[in-house]
This record gives sequence, structure tokens and C-alpha cells, in this order.
Amino acid sequence: MINSLNTAVYESKRSAIRQFSALAKATPGCVALTLGEPDFDTPSQVIEAAAVSMNAGDTHYIANNGTADLREAISKYEREVNGLDYSADEIIVTAGATEALWIAFFSMINPGDEVIIPTPAFMLYEEQVKLCRGVPVLMDTSEDGFQINADKLNSLISNKTKAIVINTPNNPTGCIYNRESLDAIHNAIKGKAIFAICDDVYRQLIYTDDYATLADYRDLRDQIMVVQSFSKPYAMTGWRMGYLMLPAEIKERVELVHQYNVVSTPAPFQKACIEALAYSPEPMLATYRKRREYVLGRLEAMGLEVQIPEGGFYAFPSIEKFGIPSAEFCTRMITEGGLACTPGSCFGTEGYIRLTYCYSDEELKEGLDRLERFISTL
Repeated sequence: MINSLNTAVYESKRSAIRQFSALAKATPGCVALTLGEPDFDTPSQVIEAAAVSMNAGDTHYIANNGTADLREAISKYEREVNGLDYSADEIIVTAGATEALWIAFFSMINPGDEVIIPTPAFMLYEEQVKLCRGVPVLMDTSEDGFQINADKLNSLISNKTKAIVINTPNNPTGCIYNRESLDAIHNAIKGKAIFAICDDVYRQLIYTDDYATLADYRDLRDQIMVVQSFSKPYAMTGWRMGYLMLPAEIKERVELVHQYNVVSTPAPFQKACIEALAYSPEPMLATYRKRREYVLGRLEAMGLEVQIPEGGFYAFPSIEKFGIPSAEFCTRMITEGGLACTPGSCFGTEGYIRLTYCYSDEELKEGLDRLERFISTL
């Protein structure tokens, strides 16, 4: 019977990030700087809001798209904080950003449709597109400072192009797309039947005031879907709560995919997410900023080239000078150096590794000490 499954399942790959994390766990004494998992606990007031909600009997079915008060809170937050004009009726509360991406892709992709994915990128995009019978079209940005080259983008657009994925701040580089990159995307898709999926889940974790997203281009409003998550800014990864913002006429169809996929998100978490929106992640961000400076200083001292991350909690140093494929480099670093990072190949870009700095100061120091010792042997 195994050969009778959907053929798309056989083409899907397991998460290489998880594989390297598993190898690290199986290696005694290994320090892992692999997962994007904040080392903070969820704010106590968010946990308390969920507890109060459960004790009040909020344990029954809710509206498929999330409660009206949560969607109103999201609408207000996005308008006042991010300047985006989505009404409560243009919001679907999802089981994390992962489900938001899934229902967006599933709703738009017909077999053979192409989705442009600038790399390096979180490769969940590629796998979800393939499961939806689409064709991922990877666009390497490593030669362009991790920015969008207009000529390169235009050369990839065809009559089969259905969407482009925009992740800024970017996982794994931490880079933010500049105005030239966003203008290039705008000019390439404006007036065409091409969607832009704006994965902005690290938007609240930025270290600069010079930030923009494609969602700011309101003349593209009918073509844009914005993906957000409570996971990273509020240390709520285990809650699996996110949302998708999109034009009303599209949302009426996408919500059906959500309805038949998960029905709705957990009832008691609605109040918790409202509380989260009122919480400032600035204390966490201040810690990440301090850790970022430490990591960048250590990498520079080791002679490893790295683009300064302007958001998120990742650094993406180059290992190209060692002439070792990134997967081999990271495997050897686990077995020989007792340190786990994630190969750039996991993000569609060779010659780099991803180092995550949402770990404690002690873990970062030990990890970077091990990195320094390991590369000294190469």
C-alpha cells in the first residue's frame, strides 16, 4: 500500500534543519545553535489570559476564522503599529504561520504553476509548493548582497508564474530587503496575475528604523497576502498561533481551505493572543541585539565574513573559503567539534552556515569557542 500514496508525498523531503538538530541531540555534549526557538518563556500575562479563558469555559468551538475580538485586535494592531489597512473581515487566524502559508499556496496554485522563491530561504516554502503540485523557482540572491536583482527577477517570470514569496527580515540571513529590492518586485508583478506572499513573521524583531515591506505598496493590495505569527516576537512557538491578512474577495475562498484544514484555532488561545498584542517584545529584542553584537564580533575575530543581520536572530556567515560543502562542514563540526549549526544548503544556498543567537549567553560563548577551535583545524 505504501506505493499507493499521493505521488507528491514521495517528492517531499524531511526538514534538514530538524535532521541536524536530531544529530546534535544524539551526540553527547554537543552544543546546538540550530533552531529558531526563543529561549524566553511566553510572557506570564499571556499564559494567565489563556488560563482565565479556559476557567471561564472557553473550551468550545469558535468561529472558523478566529473570534471577532481577536481579529479586531489584530486589525487595530496592524493599523496602528504597521500601518496596514486590513479589516477584521480580511483576517484568518491560523495554526501558526505554517498553516497560513499552506492555505495561501493551496488556494492559489494549480498543477504546474510556478512560485518564485528568493534564496537563501526557509525551505518550507519549496516543500509546500511542491505538495500543492506547484513548481518552485529558486532565485539566488547571494551574489547580490541578499537583495533582489531586478533583471534576474524579470528573467524568471513566465506565463506560469503564480506568486513570489517575500521574507523580510529574512530567515536565514537576517537581512532586510531595501527599497530597491521592493521596487524591483513591485515593478515586476504590478498589473500581472501574480500574488506576493509577504512572510513578515520577524517584523517585530528588527534593529533598524529603515524597514519596509511589500505590503506597504498599497497599489498591490489586491495581489498581496501577509503572513504573521505570534511565535517569534512573543516566545509562543508551542502555541501554534498566527494569521493571514488578505483582500476580502480572496479571503472568502481561502477561508474554505482553512475551514476544512483545521476548522479553527484553539478557543482559549484567542484571549491569550489579544494579550500578546498588547505586550512589547522590546526587552527580548534588546537581549537579541546584545547577543547579535557579541556574535558578530566573534565571527569577525575568526575571519568569517558575514552580512550584518538587521532583524530576527540569525547570522549567516560564509564558509566558502574552506572549500567544504556546508552539509559536510556542519556534520564534521558536530562530530569533531561538538557544535551544531545549520548548513546553508538547507536554505538553498551553498557556502554558508546559519548560526542562531536566540540562545543563552553561556551557550553562545561555548558554541562560538567551539566554532573557533573547529575552523582552526581546517
